[in-house]
Amino acid sequence: MTKQPIGVFISGRGTNLQSIINASKNENFPCEVKIVFSDNHSAKGIDLAKENGIDTFSLEIKDFINKGEFEEQILKLIKPYDLRLICLAGYMKILSSEFIEHYPNKILNIHPSLLPKYKGLNTHKRVLENNDDITGCTVHYVNHELDGGEIIVQKNVKVDATDSVTTLADKVLKQENMIYPEAIKMVLRK
Repeated sequence: MTKQPIGVFISGRGTNLQSIINASKNENFPCEVKIVFSDNHSAKGIDLAKENGIDTFSLEIKDFINKGEFEEQILKLIKPYDLRLICLAGYMKILSSEFIEHYPNKILNIHPSLLPKYKGLNTHKRVLENNDDITGCTVHYVNHELDGGEIIVQKNVKVDATDSVTTLADKVLKQENMIYPEAIKMVLRK
């Protein structure tokens, strides 16, 4: 089986990156992580990628005149990899329309809520404030609307009365780690 090249964009720990790398080690998984990009030089996920022999790039927006130049440089760095997909895995920057147009229907994101509910940040806090019984996570295509692209897969997570923002985040993250590789497989096998 020929594995298709994908890139993963991160900003932090790389827990979803780890789940994607682990899945890609299976000979029947349809892709291989070729590049990890981070907008944070000290992201722990960079070390994880290096430990797995994956090329890494890190750029910080503060080192550029504007977001356009920052994204232009990212595009130059990843172009040689001919990526079939870009997976945003805890990447905390919003991609511009210009960037998205370079990879139409080839950018995925994972979000810690059952979209379209709770787009944006502080999802777990909002779930608890609204006394929701169920929350979850969503893998979706990235489009020009924040957390508004077509949904690929979702997973429910039960909210317990004893949950805090931290315990809920941990429960949701465990499900994210399971569904992101599944979503990648679904998209690449279309």
